[in-house]
Amino acid sequence: MQIIRSIAELRAWRKTAGRVAFVPTMGNLHEGHLALVAAARQHAEQVVVSIFVNRLQFGQGEDFDAYPRTFEADGDKLRAAGVAVLFFPDERELYPRIKQDFNVEPPHIQNELCGAFRPGHFRGVATVVAKLFNIVQPDVACFGKKDFQQLHVIRAMVDDLNMPIEIVPVDTGRADDGLALSSRNGYLSSDERAEAPRLYRQLSAIRAALQAGDSNYAALEKAACDELNGHGWRVDYVEIRQADTLEIAHVGEARLVVLAAARLGRTRLIDNIEVAR
Repeated sequence: MQIIRSIAELRAWRKTAGRVAFVPTMGNLHEGHLALVAAARQHAEQVVVSIFVNRLQFGQGEDFDAYPRTFEADGDKLRAAGVAVLFFPDERELYPRIKQDFNVEPPHIQNELCGAFRPGHFRGVATVVAKLFNIVQPDVACFGKKDFQQLHVIRAMVDDLNMPIEIVPVDTGRADDGLALSSRNGYLSSDERAEAPRLYRQLSAIRAALQAGDSNYAALEKAACDELNGHGWRVDYVEIRQADTLEIAHVGEARLVVLAAARLGRTRLIDNIEVAR
């Protein structure tokens, strides 16, 4: 595995690389990230993984400085997974002027769901992913469904800006008790980790109710919020949305997604579950 730190070196490698699949990450890799790598290897012989903790997608008071940097362990995992190139730029390489004057501005959905609680987050995500796409020039890029709103934003950006990249969604990796794999799970205390699967259980209960014909979306959302808040969570939202557009869901739509974000102690967890009826 090559470790490349400069844009110029990566572009030189790319000229002779053939078909490339790409997995952008912020590091602190877990089995969910490695599932993205495995999916990428199914689509191209050459897989590029980037590690870059992107300041633009962190809001005021969020954990940019505290975000775990585990480069050596990450490199070992990627090398074992058969990755061809690890792209590991520093901040000045990706943002030469530090301040990014031109940004990719997503539509109104960036201010809903997680965006309502993290202003500017999806602008930062879209901007850095667009930059990485321009640098790596992949044929395929793999993104996890756990960040369902992020996946939606990236897909829409690629479609609207005519980027010649196939976006491959990868199912959420989960622990045996259902908790979605996340780098932020490491912030949970032992008691919080035992409580954390309740979020997935509530999403699963909503899915079961929807599949059984329950159409009172507001009551289902409120019941889940009440259950979580009653066990020490601070819920940002639990919402039933249309899966393809993330618009407000209406009764009778065939493809839905239930999305949630809630804080357990100091850790903000997100999850979602798709519903086909």
